[in-house]
Amino acid sequence: MDIQLSDHFDAKRLARFVLPSVVMMIFTSIYSVVDGLFVANFVDTTAFAAINFIMPLLMICGAIGFMLGAGGSALAAKTLGEGKGQKANEIFSMLVYVGIGLGVVLAVSGCLLVEPVAALMGAEGDLLDQCVVYARIVLCALPCFMLQNMFQSFLVTAGRPKLGLKVTVWAGLLNVGLDALLIVVLEWGITGAAVATAMSQTFGGLLPLLFFARANDSSLRLGRTHMDWKSLGRTCGNGSSEFVTNISMSVVGVLYNVQLLQYAKQDGVSAYGVIMYVSFFFVAIFLGYSIGVSPIIGYHYGAENSGELKNVFAMSMKFVTIAGIVLTVLACALAKPVAFVFVRDNAALYEMTVHAFRINAFSFLFCGFGIFGSALFTALNNGVVSAVISFLRMFLFQAVTVLVMPIFWGIEGIWYAVVVAEGLSAIVSLALIGKYKKQYKI
Repeated sequence: MDIQLSDHFDAKRLARFVLPSVVMMIFTSIYSVVDGLFVANFVDTTAFAAINFIMPLLMICGAIGFMLGAGGSALAAKTLGEGKGQKANEIFSMLVYVGIGLGVVLAVSGCLLVEPVAALMGAEGDLLDQCVVYARIVLCALPCFMLQNMFQSFLVTAGRPKLGLKVTVWAGLLNVGLDALLIVVLEWGITGAAVATAMSQTFGGLLPLLFFARANDSSLRLGRTHMDWKSLGRTCGNGSSEFVTNISMSVVGVLYNVQLLQYAKQDGVSAYGVIMYVSFFFVAIFLGYSIGVSPIIGYHYGAENSGELKNVFAMSMKFVTIAGIVLTVLACALAKPVAFVFVRDNAALYEMTVHAFRINAFSFLFCGFGIFGSALFTALNNGVVSAVISFLRMFLFQAVTVLVMPIFWGIEGIWYAVVVAEGLSAIVSLALIGKYKKQYKI
């Protein structure tokens, strides 16, 4: 029997409900790692560096999808909790159509602007050429990528987290299979990597669209609607933290690449690329949990069920604390095998990557508090506080540390920047949760 948002959640039931979202995010990170692994081992280090260099710009283009998904699902869950099913469907449908339209506009704009922007960031020669080739192909699938990001949240709100997991798994397997075919067999190089990514994103966006477009017994269904500027504004407000997170993450990624080019040249960018690929696997645990638990919080907030809110909040804080400790220990233990898989043919790069990854591992002690804190306030429809947490965590703290710390400690300052930034964001998140705990009865 499917678990409903209105149910009482003990630890076992909560784990069953959020597990598909956690596995979904882990699987997304795994096939992203495999994507980079194919390029690093079967193309060359320049192509690997090019993907890592241009990826922040592509994530900026897709950030609106995360905003509409997170903010819209929080609003839809609250509306469902208030017993307004038809209104929730109208909001959902309107947001899907808006997402498609914005995806088309951003895809066209991105294709036109990617070359001058990449050059402005410092890419030149072969690195610039490969950045442009990869970006333009992937941007063709941007509308579907935005839908994929949106449906990750909406499928949970609709009570279909397992379908979201299945779509992610299928899309991931498609990406990996196409990587093997286009990169290894047909030797298409970075073009093959881009085509594989674009096709998997297209699949991941269109399949849930077809599910919601047909008759189904979920909480949400795609249908006729009207432009509701108030709901769109509330969605953008609720999801502003996710928008800030993705924009900030991309901008900070650019700053890291620029700093690493200065302090460690192309090897620094490659080492950072390995760390980012693998770190997402660990961070995915917190992201998946937050995606899974947010609709529960939003529903019971709308239903004014403070007892269940306190129950779910307490279990969530225990999870974040324990997971942070376990993941830090695991990351330290895996530093050498991870670096070996990606950069074993370059001894200097291997040593740099192992050292940097072990430092980065300590950020997992703290990052879960910022991720869950932001998701918590989004679910409570307080987009302002959620955005503040995300802005401080993903932009201000990281931007300041990555720009200032290398002045005093060189490249070591770059590697330690994320640990300091995540520690500061955890302090802020816990302080804000403490401040609003009584107001939201959590």
